[in-house]
Amino acid sequence: MRKDCWMAGSGPLVPFVDVFRDELVAAGHPPGSLKHYFILMGQLDRWLVAERLEVGDLARATVSRFLVSRADKGQVRVPTVASLGPLFDCLKRQGVMPPERPAAPTPVDGLLDGYRHYLERDRGLAATTVRRYMDFAKRFLVRRALRTGSASGAEGLTSAEVNAYMLETASRLVVESVKREAADLRALLRYLYLSGLLEVDLGKAMPPVAVWRGRSLPPTMGPSQVDALIASCDQRTRAGLRDRAVLMLMARLGLRSGEVAALELSDIDWRAGEISVRGKARRLDRLPLSMEVGEALVGYLQAARPVSVERKVFLTLYAPFGAIHPSSITSVVYKCCRRAGLAEVGGHRLRHALATEMLRRGGDLLEIAQVLRQSDLGTTAGYAKVDRAALRCVARPWPGAQA
Repeated sequence: MRKDCWMAGSGPLVPFVDVFRDELVAAGHPPGSLKHYFILMGQLDRWLVAERLEVGDLARATVSRFLVSRADKGQVRVPTVASLGPLFDCLKRQGVMPPERPAAPTPVDGLLDGYRHYLERDRGLAATTVRRYMDFAKRFLVRRALRTGSASGAEGLTSAEVNAYMLETASRLVVESVKREAADLRALLRYLYLSGLLEVDLGKAMPPVAVWRGRSLPPTMGPSQVDALIASCDQRTRAGLRDRAVLMLMARLGLRSGEVAALELSDIDWRAGEISVRGKARRLDRLPLSMEVGEALVGYLQAARPVSVERKVFLTLYAPFGAIHPSSITSVVYKCCRRAGLAEVGGHRLRHALATEMLRRGGDLLEIAQVLRQSDLGTTAGYAKVDRAALRCVARPWPGAQA
């Protein structure tokens, strides 16, 4: 990589150019990414010189001044604290940049720490579910603390406030989002009651969200659409090989987005032809690994997966290479839908398509429940509605209707 003019100077960041480059290369950053980071490093170096500051002066307030200066100069793409993160991490490891002093914990922080422990240890929820509950709890408690002046946001909470919150939520969100908001709030209220912060379990005072189960046919995709989705992946590229393996697991084995993201290299038993799936409620199920799915995984692992110490099967496409997030799995499905010319659907639609196809080929609800790892047959029973031909045989004629 050529040296920029600032690297030949005596700025405070110049001595750390080589070690920073080595760390970026070791993390797998391509040349274009290195160029981006060193342009940003050069901007910061020149600003430190102009402000007569040293590396040891870098702190949150100092960095904020630098970012404001870039915006004031009309820079189109203003850097962010996150984009400076790799550089700051490198400087901290060299012992020249002081670590950030953690802020003093607030009563809200203390309540949230206890709530996280309850969700993870007592209820045994999946990491993604814990994150969702925690995000809601923080948002709800911080807003109420600011509005009421209470320390943790939980003191003096009443059923009238809970009902008012749910009514306001229902006025601006669709029904499915309101249901999720109600579930998040009910979980928080149950913890506040169990921990003694509330004398009454206000979750029981929440009005139910009016949703009638079975009111519509479950959405699904036809076999040709699923095949078109899989065929849209270009197997000549790393991204295409990864996306195809992801879609195969979801469409042929019925894995959820979180289960695909959680899959580890040791979960694939090549000799036995099985795959271990880390599902909801910490379940660990074993499914047969079909040849079609196995070939897709082998293609990704041999030709597209970056070299990494990470044990998760699916990694990000760009450095620093790490485990892929469940939301990125959903983004993969969206992207493939656009390439295949199909309406955008989430990964769960592929589970529906698998269940529908199994039913069409003569599978019963118990078999479908075993493949999809559903403990409640009532949930699986919803798929019986998609078999319209069978439903016609049991439907009674409507009185007075013409044949």
